[in-house]
Amino acid sequence: MIKAVLFDLDGTLLDRDESVKRFIYSQYDRLNRVVGHIPRENYIKRFIELDQRGYVWKDKVYQQLVTEFEIREITREELLQDYISEFKNHCVPFPNLVNMLQELRSRNLQLGMITNGRGQFQLDNIKALGIEKYFDRILISEWEGIKKPDPDIFRRALEQLNVAPHESIFVGDHPDNDVKAAQNVGMIGVWKKDPQWNQIVADCVVEDLAELPLFLEKEYHQQ
Repeated sequence: MIKAVLFDLDGTLLDRDESVKRFIYSQYDRLNRVVGHIPRENYIKRFIELDQRGYVWKDKVYQQLVTEFEIREITREELLQDYISEFKNHCVPFPNLVNMLQELRSRNLQLGMITNGRGQFQLDNIKALGIEKYFDRILISEWEGIKKPDPDIFRRALEQLNVAPHESIFVGDHPDNDVKAAQNVGMIGVWKKDPQWNQIVADCVVEDLAELPLFLEKEYHQQ
């Protein structure tokens, strides 16, 4: 029987691509006095390119932007601090996020989250989505000292939830860091479909979070 469902955050629960777009448009407008010499679309396009969907921390991104665009009136450290303090105000959930979590909770399932990233920054984003209260355990790589796809972070979460791997499902958008890594420790790996990947080996594929309770229904009927 499935007893727990665990999730990735970025690209799975949080629509990070849309959140980044909203943030960087806002940053350009708010700081127009110091970045206004750069064409708006150039600034936004370059930030998104350098960000590499969150796999490059923003100190490196802003260092490059300051150099390339000859930004003189604000430092890269100040731009980074603006990102850290303001990003949470632009967080966009994927459709049906809260309804899905409520549905899983109504079935008395334990819920967990494992996300790579900076501790307080990720927690602020989780709180901004209004979903912290639904989770029994939240593990953030900076605070745990290990990150996905290291199997130990999955095992740690399962131990804290007191469930066996075969009693748990992990839902994520990254084929290696999420799906394969979870399967490697014996969990059921569910892929939250992302158009940049194809031919993913997963136990289940969902395009919309609303599909997850339906998959669980199927799993229960098989047991």
